[in-house]
Amino acid sequence: MQVYDLFTKLVRHPNFQKNIMIGTIRRKLIALSPTPFVQAVPVICPICNRPIPESQKDAHHLVPKSKGGKTTEYLHRICHRQIHALFTETELAMKLNTAADLQEHPEMQKFIHWVKSKPNHFYEKTRKSARLKEG
Repeated sequence: MQVYDLFTKLVRHPNFQKNIMIGTIRRKLIALSPTPFVQAVPVICPICNRPIPESQKDAHHLVPKSKGGKTTEYLHRICHRQIHALFTETELAMKLNTAADLQEHPEMQKFIHWVKSKPNHFYEKTRKSARLKEG
């Protein structure tokens, strides 16, 4: 009975009523206030070093999943497709399993030079290299 009496006195106290009202109003104002706009940090493609628009973001397994890879990096869709157009999964797993290795390859250097002249959102269908078509 003592706890109940103490609670009743507390609830009937004028300051208790004010604090509840202030708390309720504050909660409603917080719910209605706009959340601060946080600008997202642009993701940079590790192949061409350009910002990747959300619509062009592809996750690339550095070592292909079929070869046991788990780690991914975001690339431009066109960069990602070019990698798979030029190289086999075995080549990617064995020799070209980092962005730096891919950037150093002569065929990728030609592509990077070309794609850097395009807007960030640019996309064009890629074709398999003749070497991969034959093999």
